[in-house]
Amino acid sequence: MTEKTVEPAGEVVAAPNPFAPPAVPPVPLLLPLAAGESTAGEAATGDPGAPVEPWPPTPPTPPRRVLRAVARWTVAVLVLGGLGAGTAVGIASMERTDVPGLATEDDGRWDYPQLSLPALPAGAPRPFADANEAEVHHADLRRLLLPAPAGASPDKELDGGWVTGARYATEYGKSERAELTQRLDDSALRHIAARGWTMPDGTSSRVYLLRFNSVAYATAFQDELFGLESFPTPLVGAAEPASDDDWPGTGGPEYTTTRVYTEAKPYGAEQVRHAYVLAGDTVALIVQSRKGAAGTETVPFHQTVVLQNQLLG
Repeated sequence: MTEKTVEPAGEVVAAPNPFAPPAVPPVPLLLPLAAGESTAGEAATGDPGAPVEPWPPTPPTPPRRVLRAVARWTVAVLVLGGLGAGTAVGIASMERTDVPGLATEDDGRWDYPQLSLPALPAGAPRPFADANEAEVHHADLRRLLLPAPAGASPDKELDGGWVTGARYATEYGKSERAELTQRLDDSALRHIAARGWTMPDGTSSRVYLLRFNSVAYATAFQDELFGLESFPTPLVGAAEPASDDDWPGTGGPEYTTTRVYTEAKPYGAEQVRHAYVLAGDTVALIVQSRKGAAGTETVPFHQTVVLQNQLLG
């Protein structure tokens, strides 16, 4: 339906009174009125009961169509603002690599599953808790092994279960194996747990955890591996291990000791990196090797050592 517009009939202007006093604008002060003085409303309408106009005067009310337009624009702005805020919250809650244009370049780290410490027997403390002066690991040693990263092919022989001292000794040269096996038999060794895997690029990893009856036995075994030399007993394929100068020396629990080694160029058919971690009554050996001129990568090796160290702490 079309809305009709009523035109004003025209405004009647009274003739000026030459004897009227000059017009005085209303004063914005609430003063008492003198006798015979009228209010602003009375002066404008002649009605003593008319409401007093505020000062300054109230602006005219805009037409109804203008109000409706303003209301529509207000709603539109609020909706767009809400969508923008929702988008901001959504982006803030996303990982950096999930946001297009903000993905972090791959630095070579392997995709390990989320790690968690295994459950302990009732009342048993963690190895370096104040209540555990002996620094004994009460958790199942197999549950303290680092899991294989995504994309790895598991080693069927080193599947995360128990292995013998003779199997552990195969990581060393043939001339060292018999003596090393006998040393393990004489050192109050309790268990050896091991896990191995191979990555798509050919990098082979092996992790061994050796638990002894006490911290003293674990420390003595590691010291015998080093003897009076600055470097430990050589592993197979790494006749001359060298200190890993790229190792940052951080990332592990406070009461563990980490020694990290690499095979400097020129190496043979493969490059071997390895590390020892002494954590209370347990000694860990982490080995990574890769055939070819490219050798092993520094970043995933250090990552593996750090994560295994954290599980033992």
